[in-house]
Amino acid sequence: MILIHLLSKNNNNFIKNSNYVLLGRRAIIQDPEIGEGKKGGLAGVFVYKFKIHHQEMLLAYEWNPEQRLLLALGVHENFYQGLKRG
Repeated sequence: MILIHLLSKNNNNFIKNSNYVLLGRRAIIQDPEIGEGKKGGLAGVFVYKFKIHHQEMLLAYEWNPEQRLLLALGVHENFYQGLKRG
């Protein structure tokens, strides 16, 4: 059994309520390495890119064999700035 945890900064409920999350999470449950592993300040974060209605969406997550932690969902514009760790 794989647990999915949703993390949403600033009380943003978009990631918690979005049907887009359902599409992305199916893919990362089956193959958590499907996303591109990031480096530097985002080491350990993976980003899975997929299209919805001709719009590319990005789903950022961290994972281990038992669980996935969904960090952010959005379009490319300013996506990585919101993910950067201080």
